[in-house]
Amino acid sequence: MTRTRLFDSKSKEAAVKSMVTGMAPLDLQLYFQRIKHKWLQNFNIIRCKKPEVGTILASSFILPLIFYIKQTWVKESSLVSLTHPVAMLAIESQLAASGGAEISDGFIPLIDMKELQGPHRSEIVQQIGQACQHYSFFLVKNHGISETNMNNILGTTREFFKLPEPEKMKFCTNDPNKSIKLFMGFKDEIQNVFISREALRFSTYPFEDYVNEWPANPPPLRKDVMEYCTSVKRMELALLEAISESLGLEKDYLAKILCNHGQKISMNYYPVCQEQDLGFTRGVRPHTDPTIITILLQENVPGFKVLNNGKWVDVDHIPNTFVIHVGDLLQVISNYRYKSLHHQVYVNCEKQRVSVASYCYPSPDTTIGAAVELIDDEHPAIYRNFTYAEFYEEMWRAVVQHATDKRLDTFKSSVA
Repeated sequence: MTRTRLFDSKSKEAAVKSMVTGMAPLDLQLYFQRIKHKWLQNFNIIRCKKPEVGTILASSFILPLIFYIKQTWVKESSLVSLTHPVAMLAIESQLAASGGAEISDGFIPLIDMKELQGPHRSEIVQQIGQACQHYSFFLVKNHGISETNMNNILGTTREFFKLPEPEKMKFCTNDPNKSIKLFMGFKDEIQNVFISREALRFSTYPFEDYVNEWPANPPPLRKDVMEYCTSVKRMELALLEAISESLGLEKDYLAKILCNHGQKISMNYYPVCQEQDLGFTRGVRPHTDPTIITILLQENVPGFKVLNNGKWVDVDHIPNTFVIHVGDLLQVISNYRYKSLHHQVYVNCEKQRVSVASYCYPSPDTTIGAAVELIDDEHPAIYRNFTYAEFYEEMWRAVVQHATDKRLDTFKSSVA
């Protein structure tokens, strides 16, 4: 059998073009995964023993492969708007972050929200649907939130957790009905690990109902939170419309059932961990979110991991992007077409880490259930209808019993 020499430019061009031409975006990503797993088996061995050789191999194989597909095939293909934002930018970003030496496990779908307002909206909606169905999360760029706004809320988060302990402890409470609550690190006796995250979680919308309950220190906090949450609310609405369409529902389907829905944010702080404690310390345990969607802003400090195909995958930071992931309630509404994202956070011994999560959830009396358009003889309703108040009660019971991964089981229908 004659083997194509991928390091020869002409044979490489012919081989790559014949393999990728006509591929759907998701197939293209899976193709890259197969290449990566086979090639990196040998590459990682070489890189460990001879780092300089590993870098040469990476630049002589992976980078030309991507460059060729982007410059030649993508320009010729009618799938340009599908493949470039979803696959190419994610690969390029990961290569840039690692010096071109390695592609991390899995691919991160990167959605250009600006295209939702243009002639390619249907293609972007399709991308979002594929990302929700196959990955349970995606990143967004060109989302309309300024870099200044993003930096301000991250900076305010850092400053809050630098406050003296008595100042922060004003917001520590065991009452689950409080609209603002400080969470501190604790020992998980079941898993025998220490959960180091500190988090200030509070309701933000409508502002006039909650703003006076927010911390007065640091002084910019209230202004920064209002500006940030106003911008995030606009992005949230655009995403909910696109997600509704991706399910084949009316554009305003989710917006209607979320009439008068609330908004909460969580300002998260992960302190530096001593090296000897890394083995039994976590930032956050594996879990899913009890939301429709969660919008996560993270900084350039690693730690956020998602479960993909049975493996925990790092979601590296890409500047000026947000992580959007599917929550438990969207799993119900989509009749299990979109699965809630399992994720966790690791800590490190070099840098502290902050992030800000925005949670989209309905009002207490809202009835949650699978969209009737997504139910038929072949796809019966997986979950019975329930109110968000019922779900909220079950959520806290599951937290107490360390069973957050089973909180939806209570609502499964008899035919599921």
